[in-house]
Amino acid sequence: MRRRLDLAMGLLGEPRVLFLDEPTTGLDPRSRGDVWDMIRGLVAAGTTVLLTTQDLDEADRLAGRIAVIDRGRLIDSGTPAELKAKVGGQSLDVRPAEPGELAKAGAILAEAAGAGAGDPSERDGVISVPLAPGVSGTGALAAASQRLGQAGIDVTELGLRLASLDEVFLTLTGGK
Repeated sequence: MRRRLDLAMGLLGEPRVLFLDEPTTGLDPRSRGDVWDMIRGLVAAGTTVLLTTQDLDEADRLAGRIAVIDRGRLIDSGTPAELKAKVGGQSLDVRPAEPGELAKAGAILAEAAGAGAGDPSERDGVISVPLAPGVSGTGALAAASQRLGQAGIDVTELGLRLASLDEVFLTLTGGK
């Protein structure tokens, strides 16, 4: 309720520029969505919104332009798509139904991702492999699905995705 009250007070007088610092911290998913909708409405009505957030998913959903700041220094800026493209293209992700099949699934994804693809990485039971330059995402996804099926590996998730803004931040700042 405090967050909503702060936002409402900031909207008095229909400001042309609105500064929001972590506007959704501590909100439940429904309230967070309501605030995001309100922010989108303000932008559509012509208000410039400057948003500071550590929630990079929130920045990805709301921001037209993003400035990456690390230790008080501007590292890079651009649209979310521009920043993601600087870090890398697409990746294939898979979560095998059986955790014991992670290595085998990773090898299959690496093959489907093409020669020159990056090494598979694993996080929370998901194997991710960046696509080699020039490899079609759709083709790689179809090949991975077919090869996983032929190998008898059941999966609970299989997808193609762009780099996340978390990955962008870590890459640009040299973080782990």
